[in-house]
Amino acid sequence: MTLRFTPISTIEQVYQQQRTLSNQREIASPKNRIAQLKRLRNSIAKHELAILDALKQDLGKSHYEGYLTEVGVTFQEIDFHIKHVKHWSAQRRISTPWFLLPSSSKVIPEPFGQVLIMAPWNYPFQLLLNPLIGAISAGNRAILRPSPEVPHVAAVIEQVIADAFSSEEVFVVQGSIDENQWLLAQQWDYIFFTGGPFLGKIVAKAAAEKLIPVTLELGGKSPAIIERGCDMKTAAKRVIWGKSVNAGQTCIAPDYVWVHSSEKEAFIAAAKDALKQMYGEDLKQSPDFGRMVNERSFDRVSAYLEGADVVLGGQLDRGEKFIETTVISVDGWSAKAMCEEIFGPVLPLRTYETLEEVIVDINAHEKPLALYFFGSDAGAKRVLAKTSSGGVSINDTLVHVANHHLPFGGVGGSGYGSYRGRQTFEIFSHKKSVMRSPLWLDVPIKYPPYKGLGLLRWLLG
Repeated sequence: MTLRFTPISTIEQVYQQQRTLSNQREIASPKNRIAQLKRLRNSIAKHELAILDALKQDLGKSHYEGYLTEVGVTFQEIDFHIKHVKHWSAQRRISTPWFLLPSSSKVIPEPFGQVLIMAPWNYPFQLLLNPLIGAISAGNRAILRPSPEVPHVAAVIEQVIADAFSSEEVFVVQGSIDENQWLLAQQWDYIFFTGGPFLGKIVAKAAAEKLIPVTLELGGKSPAIIERGCDMKTAAKRVIWGKSVNAGQTCIAPDYVWVHSSEKEAFIAAAKDALKQMYGEDLKQSPDFGRMVNERSFDRVSAYLEGADVVLGGQLDRGEKFIETTVISVDGWSAKAMCEEIFGPVLPLRTYETLEEVIVDINAHEKPLALYFFGSDAGAKRVLAKTSSGGVSINDTLVHVANHHLPFGGVGGSGYGSYRGRQTFEIFSHKKSVMRSPLWLDVPIKYPPYKGLGLLRWLLG
C-alpha cells in the first residue's frame, strides 16, 4: 500500500488554526473532554476490525495479539481516563505556611496547549493513541504523526481520528522526512516521541532549541536474569514469550538473557519446549507469530545470525519477512548482537557464575528500559537495589506495562519522562501555582525600610 502523505500546506493550515485557538486559551471543560474520549472510543469500536486487519497486513499480528497489545489496552486507557478526568482536572488546595496567612494556596492543572505526538511502527496504534488519550483528558489540542512504515495502520488511524474529532481538536499528519522536518521546526507546547535513540536525539535537539518540554520513550538492551535454581521451565517460557510477541519488535522485549553456567542446556531445552507448546512444530506456520515490518528490518536482524553460535531456531525466509525465534550463545559485548538493541526475535544467551558479576556487567552499560529477574526474593531485592532501569518485572516479562496504575518510561539512554494512566494526564498538564492574598491586611514587615531582623528570623524559623 502507498500511503498518501499530507501536503505541507494542509499541515500548516491546521497547525495555525490549532495554534490560534490554543493561544486564545480556548480550553475544553472536563465534561467536554469526557465527550471527546467517548467519541474516540466509539470510533475505535467502529473501526476495530479494520485496525486488526491493518495490524495483520503490516506486522503479521493475529487478531488476538492485535487486540491484546493494541486495541484492548487502548480501550482500557480510555475508560480509565473517562472515569477519573473530572477529579484529576479539579483545582487542588495546598497548605499555606502560617506566616503567609490569611493567604490561601492552590494548584490548577491546565493544558500545555498544542502538542505533537510522534509514534513508532512496532505498536503503531496504542503507542500513538495512549499518549493522545492523556493529551485530550488534560485539555490539549494535538497533531499526530503515525509511522509511515506501517501504511495500513496509519491510514486506519487517520480515519479513526477524522471520525472522532475536528481538525482543530486532533489532526493526523501522514509523512516521513520532509513532514517531520516541518513539524519539528514549529513551536509546540509539548512534544511526545516514541522511537529509537537516533531519532530521539533529533527530536530532543529540535525541542531544546525552542525550549519545548518533551517526553522521549526510547529503548535499549533490556536484560533478563534467571537465578540459579529457579523454575527453569516457567522462566524460560516467559522469557521466550516476551521475545516472541510481535516477532521481538518490542522496546521492552528481553534483549538478552543471563543463566548460570550450569543451567545453560536446561534453558535451551526449556526454551525449545516452550516454543513448541506456544507455536507448534513449525513456527513459520503458526497464525500467532508475526513478521518483521519490512525487508530492511529483516536484513538487519538476520545479520546477527551470520557466524553466530545458534543453539535454537535460526530459520529465515526473506520473502515472508519471517525470522524464527532464535537463541544464540555469546560470550560478551563484542558479539554483533550485543552492540545495539536487536528489535527482533533473536535472543543472545549469556552465562554467569555469580549474581554480582551480572550486576557489574549491567551497570557498565546504558540503563535499560526494562529489566527482568527470575528467582528468589533475596536475589530480586539485591538486583532492584543495585541496578537502574526504566521498569522491572520480577518472574515475568512485559507485564508491568499492562498496569496503567504504574508509570512507564525510561531512564538515561532509554529515555526520560513517563506515562500511562494518571501519569499521562500529568505529563500533558502544567501545574499552575496560585496564591490569593486579601487586601484588608497588609503586613509591614515585607516592605522597606527594613528593620527588626530578629523578628524576621523568628518568623521564618
